[in-house]
Amino acid sequence: MAEYKKYEPEHTAEYKRQCWDMAIGLQDVDDLKVSDDLRYYSKQHIDGYMTLEEIQEKLYQTYKPDTADVNREKEANLVATQIVKMLDGDQVFTFSPVTLKYIHKTLFKDIYKHAGEYRTYNFTKEELILNGKSVIYADYQMIHDTFAYDFEEEKRKSYVGVSKEIVLKRIAKFTSDVWQVHAFCEGNTRTTAIFMELYLRSIGFKVNNDLFKEHSKYFRNALVRANYADYSNGIDVDMSFLIKFFDNLLFEGEYLLQNRELYISKLFSKEEQVPDSSVSSNANTV
Repeated sequence: MAEYKKYEPEHTAEYKRQCWDMAIGLQDVDDLKVSDDLRYYSKQHIDGYMTLEEIQEKLYQTYKPDTADVNREKEANLVATQIVKMLDGDQVFTFSPVTLKYIHKTLFKDIYKHAGEYRTYNFTKEELILNGKSVIYADYQMIHDTFAYDFEEEKRKSYVGVSKEIVLKRIAKFTSDVWQVHAFCEGNTRTTAIFMELYLRSIGFKVNNDLFKEHSKYFRNALVRANYADYSNGIDVDMSFLIKFFDNLLFEGEYLLQNRELYISKLFSKEEQVPDSSVSSNANTV
């Protein structure tokens, strides 16, 4: 009879590099930049000279792990390291909203007192690509019920024997739905990205983490476009940008991902200029 064995993941330097690229790149969704020290530590980890625990201890010596001392560099460094620990470790994925809460708590436990807790109020957020308008997020009182529905619907789907086009539409739609609930006050996009990474890996997809190295802002803006509609101005939700992202992420697609394409020109007057960000690129990478 076969015996149970302790799961001890062994990852190559290339895999660890991809994890750091994703972790550091994802900080760009909130305009956060990691420090030069963390860039150095990440290279040491990739080359096998430092463990993640040693990196975390170095960071704790620099930033007191309490909620009273929150700054943008501290958040970027600590959260990026936690992302790598989650992707590089022995995390066993369970498809549940509970896992989403666990991911948020793990990533932000040293930053926010409310890490891992659903928000308790409604809000809006001005978006550059919408010229200051906001996506309509789920009512905070309906977060539990909305997730229950979304996750049950996803459980009923099968990705076996269906076309790539259907696979991409389903993954994009589920990701969009989870993100639109915006269950957490801060860190919603980063939490959604890690959840989807672990979920897709758990069902056998190979994920190209290099995509987050340069296109994490495109990823977030694509989520915005997938959830914004203004029918009085002839604007419908548009999943195509998110589908392009996932095609590149999962199927070696070769779409050129340009942030400029995500701006809705109808929301800008003739006097207003659409920002010139023709290519989506993040500067904060390993």
